Amino acid sequence: MLVYQDLLTGDELLSDSFPYKELENGMLWEVEGKWVVQGVVDVDIGANPSAEGAEEDEGVNDQAAKVVDIVDTFRLQEQPPFDKKQFMTFMKRYIKNLTPKLEPEKQEVFKKHIEAAVKYLLPKLSDLQFFVGESMHDDGSLVFAYYKEGATDPTFLYLSYGLKEIKC
Repeated sequence: MLVYQDLLTGDELLSDSFPYKELENGMLWEVEGKWVVQGVVDVDIGANPSAEGAEEDEGVNDQAAKVVDIVDTFRLQEQPPFDKKQFMTFMKRYIKNLTPKLEPEKQEVFKKHIEAAVKYLLPKLSDLQFFVGESMHDDGSLVFAYYKEGATDPTFLYLSYGLKEIKC
């Protein structure tokens, strides 16, 4: 199994259990999320509880909750939305912090194509949800989520050069 960690914080953000599609010369990874039910699900096994002397309410509060699989699996933390100015400030800082951590040949490709990735994200800004890793470090990578037109499940966008592949 492969796990993808944030290169700046070490937070686990994705795994190979979630296939991705490359966008913008590989700068962005697009991953489809799914709403899933988490928690205890009532299973009817055909028994008649009243005939077996069971109380109507045994004091158990089993409530199922709907969660997005990627957010739940990697304990992503939602952040407040960014306006254009805040987003550009974040991206400048992110590029400045990430570039020295990349291998020299990757630095050149990153510098060449990151602008296109930012331009891809800007028109979607008002539709995006912003997530960070579990540590909630403000200098780490952002994970973006949005709903494609007519979709009921979110689509996630990752800045691929900010991810480090780890074999488990």
